[in-house]
Amino acid sequence: MTDALTPMLRAQGPIDLSALDSRATPGFDGDKADGQKALRHEVGDVLALRQEQLYARGTTGARERVLLVLQGMDTSGKGGTIAKVAGLMDPLGVRVASFKRPTSEELEHDFLWRIEKQVPAPGMVGVFDRSHYEDVLVARVHELAPPDELERRYDAIDAFERRLVDDGVTVVKCFLHIDLDDQRERLAARLDDPAKHWKYDPGDLDERARWDDYQRAYEVAIERCSSVPWTIVPSGHKWYRNWAVGTVLAEAMEAMGLDWPEPGFDVDAERARLAAAD
Repeated sequence: MTDALTPMLRAQGPIDLSALDSRATPGFDGDKADGQKALRHEVGDVLALRQEQLYARGTTGARERVLLVLQGMDTSGKGGTIAKVAGLMDPLGVRVASFKRPTSEELEHDFLWRIEKQVPAPGMVGVFDRSHYEDVLVARVHELAPPDELERRYDAIDAFERRLVDDGVTVVKCFLHIDLDDQRERLAARLDDPAKHWKYDPGDLDERARWDDYQRAYEVAIERCSSVPWTIVPSGHKWYRNWAVGTVLAEAMEAMGLDWPEPGFDVDAERARLAAAD
């Protein structure tokens, strides 16, 4: 694949989220039907092939692995993205970790303790539904940690991600960008559909009231923790969001130079044995 996404989506420094159009579709000229088709076939074919090669290499001792980090406001579509993108790969080689409010055991350790336990093993694609960034987002907005502790966490996150890369992890970080109107529509849709009531949390409205605080918290986190760059994905159109995240992930896996591992046996000899066995 060629790099289909424009450089404006790559974030590695200061950013103003309010200036970004959540319903833009940079890098893609088609409509919803075109995007869904491209995801299933063009992107999906690459993901399926490279993920199988990655898994196969892991069985022979190779260290490569992939970590996809998804962050975004409530209703930005983290779960939907996982279903549509990770669902294009063999579930045998994919592990999804979802990070909720820390448990009492987790709170007894440093904030990265529970995260490090979920880092993908060699040969695996790991997906984080929320992540270590919750500890500088929620903590900042709700003042759960003093400023000096937040500063320590920013540095710890950046160092942690650099360490992952040094250890053979391809880290892909996507911020799913929506605006207030997008979220209002999606919350209303959950209330209007009994099949979606389970997705609705009354607390979402309390967090929505802190929208500006969360936007600023994300801007700071994106700027401070950018040794591994972010991709800002306009997510007002769900179909585009899925295509864009899938494309970013496929491009990253293409860049790994994956191929099938060499067999640890003599193929011709084994073919002869098989023929003799009959």
